[in-house]
Amino acid sequence: MNTSKNKKRKIDLLVISDVHLGTYGCQSKALLNYLDSIKPKAVVLNGDIIDMWQFSKRYWPKSHMKVIQKIIKWVSQGVKVHYITGNHDELLRKFAGFKMGTLHIENKLIIELDGKKTWIFHGDVFDVTMKHSKWLTKLGSHGYDLLIIINALCNWVSEKMGKGKISLSKNIKNSVKQAVKFINDFEVITAEIAIANGYDYVLCGHIHQPEMKTITTEKGSVQYLNSGDWIENLTALEYADGTWSLYKYNEADFDIELEETEDADDLVMMSNDKIFDKMLNDFMSASTVLKKVS
Repeated sequence: MNTSKNKKRKIDLLVISDVHLGTYGCQSKALLNYLDSIKPKAVVLNGDIIDMWQFSKRYWPKSHMKVIQKIIKWVSQGVKVHYITGNHDELLRKFAGFKMGTLHIENKLIIELDGKKTWIFHGDVFDVTMKHSKWLTKLGSHGYDLLIIINALCNWVSEKMGKGKISLSKNIKNSVKQAVKFINDFEVITAEIAIANGYDYVLCGHIHQPEMKTITTEKGSVQYLNSGDWIENLTALEYADGTWSLYKYNEADFDIELEETEDADDLVMMSNDKIFDKMLNDFMSASTVLKKVS
């Protein structure tokens, strides 16, 4: 069934993570289609929304700016938006506690959903490599971005030949035992801490591995959820009518074309300071609207 702008699905809570705006791998157009198809009461941006590690490349297409503008529009409309910091946008951690209207910047979030305790955080706190060898992690991040570019080229050739898309990084991760072990360990450690603290749900991002499952240990059980990413998996977590679901983007469900803007080419070539100036102006405009409403 095709989705149109006039038919928006109502969601109590939307959770997305690992969008990595500012990188070549970010599937911003698909994300915009999805965001335009829903009407959330509250939103959690669970880390790595803007990739500040690689922002020096000055790559910022119009669709990346439109994602930011969409979030700002939600804030101006009174939708509660929680921005939880991740490792790629860790510069925002010093602003934890900042509030502007319904926008809150936080390092973690603990809320109740229909009487059930819910713990939401990005997940990089469990990444030993991240904590002790940041330069190595950043090097790997640049390598991953290059792999995404190569992957896009391979998919272009594959589609021209009438074959389906492939994911090089997924295949690599699934074939490396250490990577599989890391994901399993990440999930188990997260679940154990959540159980020890009496949480019913624990939501993460970071590892780009969408998941919804119940993890049981000798001390209890918890529902573990991971929102995945908007680079390869194109997934999000949705909470509606007391139930969690894992959304998976399917291009065939949409007939929305991304609107072109006059400054499309300028945005791609824009310098970092001008990009941030444009973001700031958008935030200030939203702030003015909020003051008038309040």
